[in-house]
Amino acid sequence: MKILHTSDWHLGQSFFTKSRKHEHDAFLKWLLKEVDTHAIDAVIVAGDVFDTGTPPSYARELYHAFIGALQGRQCTLVVLGGNHDSVSVLNESKSLLKYLNSHVIASTFGDSAEQVIALKNSIHEVGAILCAVPFIRPKDVLVSTAGQSAIDKRHALGEAIKQHYAMLYQQAIALRNSIAAQTQQQAETIPIVATGHLTALGVSQSESVRDIYIGTLEGFDAGGFPPADYIALGHIHRPQKVAKTEHIRYSGSPIPLSFDELNTQKQVVMVEFTSGQTAITPISVPRFQAMEVIKGDLASIELAINSSSAIANATEFSPVWLCIEVETQDYLTDLQQRIQALLEGKNAEILQLKRVRKSATKSLSETKNRQLSELSVKEVFEARLALEDFDSLERDNSLERDNSPEQDNSPELIESLEPDESTPTQASSTNRKARITHLFSEAVERVHANDEDNDALVNRSKADKEQAK
Repeated sequence: MKILHTSDWHLGQSFFTKSRKHEHDAFLKWLLKEVDTHAIDAVIVAGDVFDTGTPPSYARELYHAFIGALQGRQCTLVVLGGNHDSVSVLNESKSLLKYLNSHVIASTFGDSAEQVIALKNSIHEVGAILCAVPFIRPKDVLVSTAGQSAIDKRHALGEAIKQHYAMLYQQAIALRNSIAAQTQQQAETIPIVATGHLTALGVSQSESVRDIYIGTLEGFDAGGFPPADYIALGHIHRPQKVAKTEHIRYSGSPIPLSFDELNTQKQVVMVEFTSGQTAITPISVPRFQAMEVIKGDLASIELAINSSSAIANATEFSPVWLCIEVETQDYLTDLQQRIQALLEGKNAEILQLKRVRKSATKSLSETKNRQLSELSVKEVFEARLALEDFDSLERDNSLERDNSPEQDNSPELIESLEPDESTPTQASSTNRKARITHLFSEAVERVHANDEDNDALVNRSKADKEQAK
């Protein structure tokens, strides 16, 4: 029995206004080839098939086209709902897909027997039992009780999820025993596989992962999973093992969903069960869109751009998507123009432009070896003030005041440097900083004044006592 574990497709994602349609289309075609190459019996998609609850029409077309293409391959498809997925959107075609050898489990609500699936191999024998667990919503497994503390709720939710897994696992064992009795198979030779779409404790996340807080539960203890032969997880976009165990894994997303995922090789996981043995083989997914992160000062960025093989091999119809992080002490009002000039005549597009703030880092490095008791009140205030990004605060306020409906197609600019004094943002942020400094000075003066008043009051009290004597 061969199972292909994948997750977090995020069909329909808009990446800095760029469509991922051609990447997802290429990935799904590649996946079909892998199914043929490795004679896969079942494909499990562990949640987040779509990027939003209202996916664009082309995303639904890709989804249904893949299901249709899979039918001639005698391969079962199991689709689990994720936190990005809409239960109603997945359920709208669920009844139809049953006739196409596809199982859709959008939520844990409903008949639990539907979440225990017998997966058949190429010779139509039951090759594995699947506990199909999607993203678990608290309302589906837990009844709130008045007066519970946050700790009580966290514990109750963790126990409810654990019990849900235990219940399905017991049903899977019962189904396995029933099948073994009917087919003269040994029950122990039929593996049990479980799924999940959640955050397990201790995993490494990326920028594109939307934090899941299932009620008050921030992470699920791997000890709460049942003793299944393999546990196929989704939600975390970096492929990894959980709790250093081979059989509990995140497959990760098939394409990079943020620039910080570029240093991770994307993969799907093939799991093969043979005579009681389990073989787990990651299969690397090729990159379908050239993307690159370039960091440094302007000189080093120019050198990196000119020496980049990705940029050199890019075409007009398939340009490289860039994230550029500029390290500089000075605020450059023409930074975007300078970077664009470096890319003149090259097939590359800047999707994200970052300025790296260095002043705060310098302030911290100068004081990190000093104890708090060694610093004066003013030094502590100045060190904390240096960490504040007044520019971003001012830009956020400006964005809130800006009601213009026009769309800006320029690259996203993330700034954390102190702006030039000639800019409006600088004037406003300088005023803000000056006001805070002024308030601090007034507070210090009041403290000193209160100390002096207290001293005067104590002296007056002593004098009164002397006179009374």
